[in-house]
Amino acid sequence: MKEATSNVISLPGQIPDPLSQILRQGAQRMLSQAIEAEVADYLARYAAEVDDQGRRLVVRNGVASEREIQTPLGQLKVRQPRVNDKRIDASGVRQRFSSAILPPYLRRTKAIEELIPWLYLKGISSGDFSDALTALLGKDAPGLSASTVGRLKESWQQDYDIWCKRSLVGRRYVYIWADGIHSNIRLGEDDRVCMLVVMGATLDGTKELIAVESGYRESTLSWKSVLLGLRDRGMDVAPELATGDGALGFWAAMSEVYPSTKQQRCWVHKTANVIDKLPKSKQAEAKGLLHEIYMADKKVDANRAFDRFIEIYGDNYQKACKCLSKDRAELFNFFDFPAKHWKHIRSTNPIESTFATIRLRTKKTKGCGSVAAALTMVFKLAQCAEKKWNKLHGAKLLADVIDARFVFIDGIKMDAIAA
Repeated sequence: MKEATSNVISLPGQIPDPLSQILRQGAQRMLSQAIEAEVADYLARYAAEVDDQGRRLVVRNGVASEREIQTPLGQLKVRQPRVNDKRIDASGVRQRFSSAILPPYLRRTKAIEELIPWLYLKGISSGDFSDALTALLGKDAPGLSASTVGRLKESWQQDYDIWCKRSLVGRRYVYIWADGIHSNIRLGEDDRVCMLVVMGATLDGTKELIAVESGYRESTLSWKSVLLGLRDRGMDVAPELATGDGALGFWAAMSEVYPSTKQQRCWVHKTANVIDKLPKSKQAEAKGLLHEIYMADKKVDANRAFDRFIEIYGDNYQKACKCLSKDRAELFNFFDFPAKHWKHIRSTNPIESTFATIRLRTKKTKGCGSVAAALTMVFKLAQCAEKKWNKLHGAKLLADVIDARFVFIDGIKMDAIAA
């Protein structure tokens, strides 16, 4: 009989010792080579700079004491080359070499820093971090005791507090996305608490996290507090378009704080809500018809597909059709913007993709902690994700979106007077 093949993949800490050792040795060798290359490049860059006696101002000066860096492969020992830089700039400040690969005082890699908040959000208590990290990273993962994690959490709380008070003066967000994230990440005893998240796209197409705050079931009061906070800190120019789900609290708050902003209902949320009101035997067909609506090239074709859906399901499935019809105008606002932006602005996917792993899929975790701690952890994870967000396609068109001389009809730019 043929032996069954296992599909189980070992975690880093479970890799057999010989393989772990080979991987660590390879990583250590690559790290040393990278640092050596960085120092050599620095020395070559300033090789022509000499003092009055013709001696070079930037020279190598031995190596620093050995130190250990904690990585997902375990502890790596590093001896970093020293550089003696005697250059003095115009303001009289002595120049120094600082490695971008291995900054001073670095003790653990960013992968570890990102792993800690992720474990916390999954319900691992501070006291269990050492055991959890040992299982993931191997037995050579010291230095992450409960007290160490506690100090990290305190520093992240300070980072979050500073971030929440930062000035937004001069920041122009053409588009924003908003969503209420209900999750199982220790939001206290009150199950009405959720995270209110706002993202924005700047004039160069960069996506930024704008706000992460706690709220109560996405109420108008909670959302208004978030939006007023953004306006008071400098976001005084209304976004051209806001995309969100059907939560009435957000839209009521938007109408008060940024009344000129066009409102776009999220097609992903809308599709899920409509499909949920149909029997399973009808869901696949209905989903295809909904897809035809928001994937149409022109608004007239989208409206025609919309009417066809109502005609097909209106008699027998009134709840589904009512759910779709109540936001008809707001579902089509994306047609008034560049076609290259449609895939970004007709849904809240920019938020959903970032927070998918921490959304509520099971019952709330037992032994809840504070709202502040949860928000801090979510903030740190979102910051990590933000570095990988892609710019909007067709970013150059954003300048035309805010230019009153132009309008977009079915995604095509036209002269506003001629239109």
